[in-house]
Amino acid sequence: MFEKLFHLKEHKTDVKTEVIAGLTTFMTMAYIIALNPNLLTGFDVGSPLWNGVFLATCIASGFGTALMAILANKPFAMAPGMGLNSFFAVVVANIASIAGVSYTVGFQAGLCIILIEGIVFVILSVLNVRKEIVKSIPLGVRMGISPAIGIMLLNIGFGSNCGIYSETGGPFYAMANFFGALTASYAKETMGSGFAPMVLTVITMFVGLFAIIFFDHKKVKGSVLYGMLTASLVYWTGEAVFLHTNPFASLAAASFIPPFKDLVNVTLFKFDFNTLFSLGSFTVITLVLTFCIIDMFDTIGTFVGTASRAGLLDKEGNMPQMKEALLSDAVGTMVGSCLGTSTVTTFVESASGVEAGGRTGLTALTTSVLFFACMFIAPIAAIIPAAATSSALIYVGILMLSGLKNIDFDDMSVTVPVFIMLIAMPVSGSIGHGIGLGLIAYTVIKYLTGKAKDVSWLTLIISLLFVVKFFIAL
Repeated sequence: MFEKLFHLKEHKTDVKTEVIAGLTTFMTMAYIIALNPNLLTGFDVGSPLWNGVFLATCIASGFGTALMAILANKPFAMAPGMGLNSFFAVVVANIASIAGVSYTVGFQAGLCIILIEGIVFVILSVLNVRKEIVKSIPLGVRMGISPAIGIMLLNIGFGSNCGIYSETGGPFYAMANFFGALTASYAKETMGSGFAPMVLTVITMFVGLFAIIFFDHKKVKGSVLYGMLTASLVYWTGEAVFLHTNPFASLAAASFIPPFKDLVNVTLFKFDFNTLFSLGSFTVITLVLTFCIIDMFDTIGTFVGTASRAGLLDKEGNMPQMKEALLSDAVGTMVGSCLGTSTVTTFVESASGVEAGGRTGLTALTTSVLFFACMFIAPIAAIIPAAATSSALIYVGILMLSGLKNIDFDDMSVTVPVFIMLIAMPVSGSIGHGIGLGLIAYTVIKYLTGKAKDVSWLTLIISLLFVVKFFIAL
């Protein structure tokens, strides 16, 4: 059955490899299950809105990822996008403040924006407009997306994935506050009680990284997954022995019964268009365009970068079944809005599953099943230490840097945009913003060097849109 549906032999893979890859992808992005409702509700854990968003996150992620598996046969997983969810929370808070309504009502108004975005993307995907936008990105710039995402993964792995708080503040990060400190004593003074967890985090992420390298050297299938499990054991042991805390304490009081009632009462199909349009049509259009631009290029960048690493691009640098993949992403966003969550998009953490050997939709289907299961086993997924997932992200990030060998460093119209993306993606935290800056640089350099004919009309329009996005209205 799996062979007929996913063509495993054609992609030189097997069921075991794909399942392990799917589990690996899930483990690197399982954090979204709790983090998304936290961000969207202001950490109002246990409230009806939090419960609704939690279930919406699990169901939308599972549905979107399954759609990616069936329609596009690609090993990409989907979930409410980071960055976009934080921006959505800010928009919701502003709607509530301006319209004089509660945060929950503002949230229901904000979901209308996501629904409109999803509908726009479905139309553009069916009409192949999004596919043409992908093709409009110059090949040299396109080849730089993968290593730029690699730098972004390294930044996430060493930084934002493992923020630690203490009585002296935070979040504190491994690279900035531990390795960036002048001395260990200075770091300890700065982080206070957070210093011990930071030491354990740093040890864990490097043990996990070296374990992955060891397993990969031994040709062990699922080396990334086994490295993460090794790192998890190290962290749990360290918590128990050195931090004197029980790493499994949260399981004792955890509820394994999904709060479906809150989903139905608070978020499911709860669109409030009246409150949204009370802000004015121009404001609504601006918000929709902003979400569309950011999400479109975040998704395109993830597809191209991850597919490049997996060897899924053709000689022209295009990905087969791109239309189906983009349509899956668009429908996932629509379904997510109906359930009660922000924009659903393809996750860059999918690269971890690709590195574990995932090449087909069976990888995505495995991840999808685990997301659905998380409606019932979320407390178990929540005990996976962030430091363990950092090991995988750092390893995959390093591997994705190999894409730099494909860059023509003698062509400044390619070199400059690529290096701008290398810096912009980790600094801004947005793949889309990095691509936008890269396209602007490419267009300007081509015009300045008398090679304007090399810039397609679509590339020019996209570059101008990003200029407007960055400097004028959006």
